[in-house]
Amino acid sequence: MTAAQPASTAHITPPKRPWYSPSNLWARKSTVIAGLCLLGIFLHLLLRFGCHTGAGSYRIPLLATLVIGGLPMLYDLLRKLLKGEFGSDLLGGISIITSVFLHEYLAGSIIVLMLSGGEALESYALRSASSVLAALAKRMPSVAHLKRGNDIVDVELPVVAVGDMLVIFPHDICPVDGVVTEGHGVMDESYLTGEPFQITKTTGSPVISGAINGESALTIRTTKLAADSRYAKIMEVMRESEAKRPALRRLGDMLGAWYTPVALTVAALAWIISGEAVRFLAVLVIATPCPLLIAIPVAIIGSISLCARRAIIVRSPVVLEQIAECRTAIFDKTGTLTYGEPTLTDQVIAPGFTQLEVLTLVASLERYSKHPLARAILAAAKTANLTLPVAIKVDEAPGHGLTGTIGGHIVRVTSRTKLAEQHVAGAEQLPPVAGGLECVVVIDERYAAVFRFRDAARSDSRPFVSHLGPKHRFARVMLVSGDRESEVRYLAGQVGITEIHAEQSPEQKLALVRAETAKAKTLYVGDGINDAPAMMAATVGMAIGQNSDVTAEAAGVVVMDNSLTKVDEFMHISRRMRVIALQSVIGGMALSLIGMAFAATGHLSPVSGAICQEIIDVLAVLNALRAAFPPKVIHDL
Repeated sequence: MTAAQPASTAHITPPKRPWYSPSNLWARKSTVIAGLCLLGIFLHLLLRFGCHTGAGSYRIPLLATLVIGGLPMLYDLLRKLLKGEFGSDLLGGISIITSVFLHEYLAGSIIVLMLSGGEALESYALRSASSVLAALAKRMPSVAHLKRGNDIVDVELPVVAVGDMLVIFPHDICPVDGVVTEGHGVMDESYLTGEPFQITKTTGSPVISGAINGESALTIRTTKLAADSRYAKIMEVMRESEAKRPALRRLGDMLGAWYTPVALTVAALAWIISGEAVRFLAVLVIATPCPLLIAIPVAIIGSISLCARRAIIVRSPVVLEQIAECRTAIFDKTGTLTYGEPTLTDQVIAPGFTQLEVLTLVASLERYSKHPLARAILAAAKTANLTLPVAIKVDEAPGHGLTGTIGGHIVRVTSRTKLAEQHVAGAEQLPPVAGGLECVVVIDERYAAVFRFRDAARSDSRPFVSHLGPKHRFARVMLVSGDRESEVRYLAGQVGITEIHAEQSPEQKLALVRAETAKAKTLYVGDGINDAPAMMAATVGMAIGQNSDVTAEAAGVVVMDNSLTKVDEFMHISRRMRVIALQSVIGGMALSLIGMAFAATGHLSPVSGAICQEIIDVLAVLNALRAAFPPKVIHDL
């Protein structure tokens, strides 16, 4: 069909975890079971104390609860046992079975409620993996506007071939990589570069899949298939990274691994020595690890709430447990340790040229560039109130710099290395290499100027990096960036990092982070979509700012303010949460052990044990609630 108007911006259905997957099914089961338990207990109490019905009637809701909720839970616990997994909920399962045999149905129903409620809370808190792919996939159109003669035909994206002519309508998302052949406008490439500014496009300008077109229609010639385009490659490494995200062992399970055998041993000995099965139940009731099941989630939720009040969004609660164990810190450069705003600091002009003349011509050309330094040059031109003429025949071949014609002058912005290869007149006047970034300007095949730039380090970068070892026990600190090695090395010297990896693509960053995570737990801090795969591969991924929705989805933690102080605050909140959680859990279990001794010797009945356990639970939870309130000192910087 011929399209007179822009086609609808249909999107590929985001990949989702199937509704029938084991993790989703168990999360839904836990929520339903917890609701049924509450309803069953309420009906039991209503029939027993409100309606004063007989025992046969008021036990029916509890029996229904145990059958509907308890049996699936016991089945799941049995599967864990067969696999050799002894979690903190094993005692609860044994208590359920014992309560049924001893006709203590209310106690059994309460245990089912505790177990299912804890599972539902944890499942809700940790759901996040598929949201990353959804955020990526929803950006991609499913059709392209193919130009055939004077007609424009909508075709499916896989049909597009290299060399096809596509029309990108205003506000459309570019479906494939290509080169502009007709039109003049701007594109927003922030989803790919992390840089929130518009890139001017004209004939010869490259365009990247995933970029959002501006107000003007552009015609492009495709240079890659949709499956090979940059955006598709990033989605591919994201899928791979998500699939290989490491499994984590939770704090409660580690503590339950030794607590459960101890409790079972005490309960069995009490039964064997006394010959009274009721003592077995009494010990298990007071031994039921409610602090493990409740205090830890309370401490985590309280810490998440405190983080939110400090402009730190915790997307995956697991990171609160993991950050204290990280021993390798990996940082992106631009926008993480720097402000992400390189500025033009020096213009070394060759004889025969003037500063305003060179700046005017270069700024006119840089309007069509996607390079981060283009914005710095344009800002300098704006400060100087320069009027910029239109450039024509703009070309930016990878590795060869930017070339265009402005007002009859052929202008090329290149590098020192390329200049040496091109035998340009006057190249011997090139000044010595200085720190930071630079570009070389050639006008009409004569060396004209060197522009020098600096991307200033954040004021808190050096103090933050220097305190990671002494205060947070990091053994290694690495700087990983896609920028040139000279600029990365310069910044590393400023902030005190000795190990650097420069000129890294997203795929290379991902491979590096995977390799480091295999050696020790890692923290990755960055911004921009280029960091998203690496963030997912790290033990803890942290995004600074909100330059990219996808980055925020991939990170376990998002720092809303552009400040490393907030990163330090998160580390302190995490450490404090761990201390409070351990206090609550170990203190609760210690009190339970004392109660178990009394129950084993017959000094506590199952009812008394339940009351004592509730008191222990209240104390553990009250202590865990402290995590929600800020301490006196929340960072070291």
